[in-house]
Amino acid sequence: MTTARPTPVFDVLAIGRSGVDIYPQQIGVGLEEVTSFGKFLGGSAANVTVAAARLGHSAALISGVGDDPFGRFVRAELARLGVDNRFVGVDDVYATPVTFCEIYPPDDFPLYFYRKPTAPDLQVAVADIDTVAVADARLYWSTVTGLSEEPSRSAHFAAWEARARRPLTVLDLDYRPMFWESPAAATEQVQRALTEVTVAVGNREECEVAVGETDPHKAADALLDLGVELAIVKQGPRGVLGKTRHETVEVAPLPVDVVNGLGAGDSFGGSLCHGLLSGWPLEKILLHANAAGAIVAGRLECSTAMPTADEVATFAATAASTGTDNAQESLHV
Repeated sequence: MTTARPTPVFDVLAIGRSGVDIYPQQIGVGLEEVTSFGKFLGGSAANVTVAAARLGHSAALISGVGDDPFGRFVRAELARLGVDNRFVGVDDVYATPVTFCEIYPPDDFPLYFYRKPTAPDLQVAVADIDTVAVADARLYWSTVTGLSEEPSRSAHFAAWEARARRPLTVLDLDYRPMFWESPAAATEQVQRALTEVTVAVGNREECEVAVGETDPHKAADALLDLGVELAIVKQGPRGVLGKTRHETVEVAPLPVDVVNGLGAGDSFGGSLCHGLLSGWPLEKILLHANAAGAIVAGRLECSTAMPTADEVATFAATAASTGTDNAQESLHV
């Protein structure tokens, strides 16, 4: 007689998109002119778990894939990259999603999602949630995309109910308009979700959908007013703002020759998880997250481009030694 192995306590447990990214090998041309592609693990939540695993943490993903070759690739690649795939279900109705992109550095990376009529990661249901694993995880990561339709929406709220707003319950504001009937519909669900989490992270456009503010400080204050303990607003070329009720930190961007900016936010997210779990000061968390994002922006792929802790520390230290971090502003209020 064998006894089932108990579910471990994961450092990082994420729920959300997984799929296959198809990246062109030719840069600066449209897909109609591309002649060769590379195949990579993709999906924001999947990439964040890979980034966290690369930084030395135990990580797992709650998601879904199709019963098809791409689904087998996603599950195998997660495992190969150090992410526990036990919560990645196999859907026998919907296909594993595929995403194509075009690459026009430094700041134009059009995405083409093949997820119609829906994708397995949005079919994760309440019954699929291991509430013990969610409650016990040291950090639990969700994205706004998972709220865009049922049954995923109900599964997210059931997970948050089990989590009971434990510290390090993170919401990536990750607003993708193609998944929503309107911005107002997204706002309604995001506002509900923000009452369930302790950390919120997003760019200025995502903050506008979430709380109606694009000014970074006003957006952060609005997020804090909804009960989060840490609000992080990414400002692109202006760097990143982190704000709690007692501290405000702004960190300047780090220079990099951009190849593909699509994975930078997920690398930032994985490093954010690392810094929060390590108990670092907010300024160090944001500096290293910026460094992690910059490293991946300088590489073609996303998941397999995630840096190690040593790479991030070296990049951040080099930026500091050249005076880049002199542009940082840390205000304690």
